[in-house]
Amino acid sequence: MGMPPNAAALRRAGHALNQLLHFGLRQAAGCAFAVALLAGVGASRLLPDLPVARYDLLFGYGVLLSAVCLLTGWERGRDLAVIGGCHLLGLVFEYVKVALGSWSYPEPALLKFGGVPLYGGFLYAAVGSYVCAVWRLLRLELSGYRPAATALAAGALYANFLSHHWLPDLRWPLACLLVAATAGARVHYTVGKHAYRMWMPLTFVLIGFFLWLAENAATYAGAWAYPHQLDGWEPVPVQKFGAWALLVSVPCVLGAAAHHRPGTRRAGP
Repeated sequence: MGMPPNAAALRRAGHALNQLLHFGLRQAAGCAFAVALLAGVGASRLLPDLPVARYDLLFGYGVLLSAVCLLTGWERGRDLAVIGGCHLLGLVFEYVKVALGSWSYPEPALLKFGGVPLYGGFLYAAVGSYVCAVWRLLRLELSGYRPAATALAAGALYANFLSHHWLPDLRWPLACLLVAATAGARVHYTVGKHAYRMWMPLTFVLIGFFLWLAENAATYAGAWAYPHQLDGWEPVPVQKFGAWALLVSVPCVLGAAAHHRPGTRRAGP
């Protein structure tokens, strides 16, 4: 006799919940660098007055975290190019945005140039670290991925987020270009013995949402401040969620350049 319908449904639901739990745990593990960095930012606000500026301490902490990740093997050779690229692009982004008053780092520091403390680049490096970590933890593979078209769209979006202060804002046409470039792309990942796949633009949206949540936590911890937060913390506007969903395409393109191997597609539901 077969399994009763209710028992079969419960078994399927239990399996789905178990897979979701393991997927979430791997995602959380992939955020190890980011969580440790944000924890350090929050803890630094609890320190007594020290002769070293808090932003300078956080720069040293970021260097220490990076060294630990490298020495323990959490980050590997190919990962360094991705993380370093995110760090450099992030600093350029910060210099332009801070100069234009989009946000600020109000505390003094020695290692602060153009209003941007050097530790600010680690906030973007954390995104690169996440991309590399989940690529390994979930054994990511891509199908239907068009690297040149996707890189062009991602690069144009990055440039637009800087140039829209002087030129017309083209983020929505460029967002459509990004969707068109990745419409046929699927991200294949493994949880336990089971393979799955997800539409690539959906991955940008999901990562962007969690980056927006992380941005709320980071500004609450005093990592930086938007103009409306200078007199007291307030939530980050939900529009930033859309911006992150578009900008995250840049570290994903860098991650794919380092880790994607064409022709390794795996089937999955």
